[in-house]
Amino acid sequence: MDFAFDARTEELRAKLLAFMDEHVHPAEAVADEQRAQLASPWDTPPVVEELKAEARRQGLWNLFMPDAQYGAGLTNLQYAPLAEITGRSPQLAPTALNCAAPDTGNMEVLSQFGDEHQKKQWLEPLLAGEIRSAFAMTEPEVASSDATNITTLIERDGDEYVITGRKWYISGAMNPDCKIFIVMGKTDPEGSDIRRQQSMVLVPRDTPGLEIRRAMQVYGYEDHYHGGHAEVVFDRVRVPASNLIGEEGGGFAIAQARLGPGRIHHCMRLIGMAERAIELMCKRAVARSAFGKPLAQQGVVQEWIADARVAVEQLRLLVLKTAWLMDTVGNKGAHTEIQSIKIATPRTVVDIIDQAVQLHGAGGVSQDFPLAELWAAARTLRLADGPDEVHQRSLARRELKKYL
Repeated sequence: MDFAFDARTEELRAKLLAFMDEHVHPAEAVADEQRAQLASPWDTPPVVEELKAEARRQGLWNLFMPDAQYGAGLTNLQYAPLAEITGRSPQLAPTALNCAAPDTGNMEVLSQFGDEHQKKQWLEPLLAGEIRSAFAMTEPEVASSDATNITTLIERDGDEYVITGRKWYISGAMNPDCKIFIVMGKTDPEGSDIRRQQSMVLVPRDTPGLEIRRAMQVYGYEDHYHGGHAEVVFDRVRVPASNLIGEEGGGFAIAQARLGPGRIHHCMRLIGMAERAIELMCKRAVARSAFGKPLAQQGVVQEWIADARVAVEQLRLLVLKTAWLMDTVGNKGAHTEIQSIKIATPRTVVDIIDQAVQLHGAGGVSQDFPLAELWAAARTLRLADGPDEVHQRSLARRELKKYL
């Protein structure tokens, strides 16, 4: 087995690491300062636009997009280590490279399932980083981890669809640059096939009846850098029938196609977050003393650091294997591994960041270090794209099937 990255991946890794050191990490404090001066907390700090321009100039743009017509044309295996690097600064780096969720998944949906008009109107400005987008699926009144529970109605009325429903935790919706929503709802709620009841439609932000009701907090954070997470109400919102993505009844399949690559992206960024936490842990351990000796000489601290390093190396290999399988045998062939990384990665990274918080004492839960925000983001990913238990159920059933 060859564990080396190929030449193109190595080249991009070197460029991206330099970009992070020279531009992204120095911009973190600048972005915080600028945001405090903005008229709205949801506006984009000027330094973010500067980072985007520099990333594009260096060719570090749309790296996530596997279709060379629209992006870098990288495989999952090539992109995975790049996503890890951006995870070291999840507030800035993904956005700077135009590789931030939910835009990445939405661009993939439009590139694969959108018609030419939809691509021209929405995909092109998204690829250019001129607008942002949101994906409206999760609902407060049902267990949205089972997408067949979705209650939002998408009803055909002549040449239009009428959308009625309430969504929440719709990422990116608070950002004024968010101009388009991909909305998942039911076009055939009484259909015999529960996985053919759902469809997806495009809803522009300024459509009458679409109300951004409030920003949803995540462990007390409002996640300004990702455009927030909003509660959104669709009150008989009308859009042209041509705004349907793909075909009626295709929403569930499109959602599944959207989630596969997204899980690789999330997991590799999580590994980058863990690497940042380990780095901060080590710096703190050698710089601080307690009970007469540096923290680095305390046995429990050494155990935390050693265990964290072992865990990260294990996770990385599993995620890279998953990326390789997705490239070679497809998402269905990589089903077990996709479920495995979604279970293992956020859970392990939460523990690593939590130990880093503990090592920093009061500073660990403060705004002076990125650890509290990293912890909240990692913990949230034990729910995003399906809670741990859903993936455990699916994985266990797949394993048990071998013996039935």
